[in-house]
Amino acid sequence: MSYKNLNAEKSTVTRDVIDLENKTGNLYQSIVAVSKRSNQISTHLKEELVQKLQEFASTTDSLEEVYENREQIEISKHYEKLPKATALAMQEMLEDKVYLRNPESESDSI
Repeated sequence: MSYKNLNAEKSTVTRDVIDLENKTGNLYQSIVAVSKRSNQISTHLKEELVQKLQEFASTTDSLEEVYENREQIEISKHYEKLPKATALAMQEMLEDKVYLRNPESESDSI
């Protein structure tokens, strides 16, 4: 998924908890869903960053020879500029892009 195209805020903003509560009917369930989605996004971004940084990693590092790899620095700066995973997850939740499944209610309906 492309997290670069989402219009999530890069700084802290005040949210209306009623909007968040209306997504699931329970504020705490909404917060748990945002938290779990945030962990998924964070893990995905970390894996993507590590993969891109490994492309430019040098295997001849020694204590005497320390230099900056410009490609790695640019990639790191790009990922630092992205919104936080919690902001991305909250934006997805508010835009109804998150699929929620409650296994407890599914087992009761059987």
